[in-house]
Amino acid sequence: MKRIHPKWLLCALLALTGAFLFLCLPGYKFAGLFLLGLGALIPTYHFLKDFFLRRVLTALLALCFVVLSITGGVIARSAKGAENPEVDYLIVLGCQVRGTVPSRMLRQRIDAAADYLTAYPDSVAIVSGGMGPGEDITEAQCMADALTAAGIDASRIILEDRATSTMENLRFSQALMAPDATVAIVSNEFHLYRAGQMAQMLGLQPKLIPADTEYPILLASYTLREILAVWKFHLFGG
Repeated sequence: MKRIHPKWLLCALLALTGAFLFLCLPGYKFAGLFLLGLGALIPTYHFLKDFFLRRVLTALLALCFVVLSITGGVIARSAKGAENPEVDYLIVLGCQVRGTVPSRMLRQRIDAAADYLTAYPDSVAIVSGGMGPGEDITEAQCMADALTAAGIDASRIILEDRATSTMENLRFSQALMAPDATVAIVSNEFHLYRAGQMAQMLGLQPKLIPADTEYPILLASYTLREILAVWKFHLFGG
């Protein structure tokens, strides 16, 4: 029986794992695509005999690696959060609600906001997010309900329930703030850099409060997606 070369076993493993993540685990789609891409490189290099084309492909891959590494480093640096975060307003960015229940990621943002509001009782929260597919209530209402259940007084919570994007989250929330107020943003750590850049475009100087993503592989998947979103934002705006 002819022995299968290890590189083809690796290719199959990457492809199967990537397909499983992409098709079966919604939060891991970008990790799945990344593994599928790695798996596709093996037969590409094997069947690409032209030396010049191989050099071009290698150069492109090296460039992609550098871009991914630098952008990922910038995102990671923003994820450390603010050293002195006490502010007038805390904008909590919305995320998916399943029916009336917060998704895992939204729950992490709610928990981070509750911890912050408990530590700084003079701060007011603006919970921002409209209603999307599969949601029976707005993301803002879901966050407000969860924060009051966590012991945060409802008088300290302002609902912004129209936004459908990060830029709208920030723009609509800004309209609810007193002039010259200080502000912080709560979101998952991978999202903070882009949210902070958008806030600066609106004239805000936000503190950044990270909500920890629960699983490292989930963080890696969303960071890959966020790298693309960061470049889209810088190239095309919004």
